[in-house]
Amino acid sequence: MPNIKSAVKRVQIAERNRLRNKAYKSSVRTLMKKFFAALDTYAASQSPEAKQEVQTLMSDTYSRIDKAVKRGVFHSNNGARKKARLAKALKKVEAPVSTAS
Repeated sequence: MPNIKSAVKRVQIAERNRLRNKAYKSSVRTLMKKFFAALDTYAASQSPEAKQEVQTLMSDTYSRIDKAVKRGVFHSNNGARKKARLAKALKKVEAPVSTAS
């Protein structure tokens, strides 16, 4: 345990930031899992409702990733990589649909 007042404060700030970062990372992971689950549903059914849900979840996930990058929770390349993964997965599901019709 630190003895100096400023060091005590830095420990408190570091803990606060750690918890905030953990919350952002957790919410990004949760949204990505929900997106991939919705994408599987959409791939199986091809219904317009499922497509709308996928688009909504993708938008929410992009927004959360961008906010995490802006606040320094993720490096910008890490955020870009996560968003590229989402876009690639969506494109993979939608490509057969667009060529078939």
